[in-house]
Amino acid sequence: TDQPEGLTNRPGGDARRLFDESHALLTQTYPQGTKFKLQRDAGDDAAFYIVDLIDLEQVAPAASKPAECTSITSYGAIPNDGIDDTAAIQKAVTADQKGEIACVWIPAGQWRQEQKILTDDPLNRGQFNQVGIRDVTIRGAGMWHSQLYTLTPPHEAGGINHPHEGNFGFDIDDNTKISGIAIFGSGTIRGGDGNAEGGVGLNGRFGKNTKINDVWIEHANVGAWVGRDYSNIPELWGPGDGLEFSGMRIRNTYADGVNFTNGTRNSTVFNSSFRNTGDDALAVWASKYVKDTSTDVGHDNAFRNNTVQLPWRANGIAVYGGYGNKIENNLVYDTMNYPGIMLATDHDPIPFTGQTLIANNGLYRTGGAFWNEDQEFGAITLFAQGPDIPGVTIRDTDIHDSTYDGIQFKTGGGAMPDVKISDVTISKSNNGSGILAMGGARGSATLTDVTISGSRDGDIFKEPGSQFVINGGGAKKSSVRSFTAR
Repeated sequence: TDQPEGLTNRPGGDARRLFDESHALLTQTYPQGTKFKLQRDAGDDAAFYIVDLIDLEQVAPAASKPAECTSITSYGAIPNDGIDDTAAIQKAVTADQKGEIACVWIPAGQWRQEQKILTDDPLNRGQFNQVGIRDVTIRGAGMWHSQLYTLTPPHEAGGINHPHEGNFGFDIDDNTKISGIAIFGSGTIRGGDGNAEGGVGLNGRFGKNTKINDVWIEHANVGAWVGRDYSNIPELWGPGDGLEFSGMRIRNTYADGVNFTNGTRNSTVFNSSFRNTGDDALAVWASKYVKDTSTDVGHDNAFRNNTVQLPWRANGIAVYGGYGNKIENNLVYDTMNYPGIMLATDHDPIPFTGQTLIANNGLYRTGGAFWNEDQEFGAITLFAQGPDIPGVTIRDTDIHDSTYDGIQFKTGGGAMPDVKISDVTISKSNNGSGILAMGGARGSATLTDVTISGSRDGDIFKEPGSQFVINGGGAKKSSVRSFTAR
């Protein structure tokens, strides 16, 4: 469905989310060349089974407890018993926050968590508690070994901490380190009646000195939503600054993987993987819900060395406004209906200024059609819906087997001036051009060492009426084709 609040896991007439994942830790390591057999037993009585993909990986043994850490078992948590361990986990985190212990240890095992871990607000401001943890270190035995899980869908949990953030994971305000765990939610909706959503694995203000490493998040609405609105307890407001997310594994979400918003700056997601997200796998959104829109701008964030596969709604990677943001050294595969990479000014962001860099990326089978199939998106799309998008550099990038155009300049109210495109290879744009400037696109691009081949509708095409200027690539290469408004 085009309507995000109607997205649930119930089959419907316009299905978008076609697959989900299961995981299992095998009892031993198998040598290279081992053949595995899938077998349908007598009790497997479904009408049919479709196995789309199997990943095999070498899993490190469970890590041992560091000497300085205190286990959640010291506060009453018991692994693998199916009983809610939230109280014990919260007590351990609170003890660390108060300086009573040096580090929280989550041992190997499955630990049930039915409420988000946060800080009790003694002032009871607002209907829902929105004070995150700070000055806390949480370590686990590894994402395959130390697993937090919930059984209750957030919108059915009753007394959850906040309707958007749900009843699992952690609310973080500042100076928090989390590593070596999995957070498995039970979200079954993106949004719906009653302002409810499918929960967020990690959310909050995040502050400074926060590092999230080797954390697996699955079945949430959002993996990590970084930033709170200034109106939400203004005296606690502060943007995420210098955050690091690395070794993340975020899969099967109803919305974003990681979204840097509310003025997040100088922060990075690197060496991480994202699959089957229901919105942007990675995004910078320079939203206006900040203290001062002149200074609290999303800037100098970077997405580096990540793999994005199969976003089933929206983009692989997106930037909405801000300055100095970078998308570098990523691989993006198989977007269903939106670009592999998109720069846009929809969602009413603080405008783009300065420079935005897209470099050393590979995009394979990206782009798609959405909004009643009326809009067709390129592998890389620039969409100045409102304000301009200046200062863009696209370089050292491979774009292959795109559903529509390789690079697309989309019609909007703003312009895209002085885009620099260099050392880019575009091959096999199946239902479009290598580079397309739509009829209402305004701005200019300079091409240097750009190679285009195998595009159905020619190398470079400017739709009739377009004021967009393309220099250096040879407008002579453009070809005439029929077109529909996009």
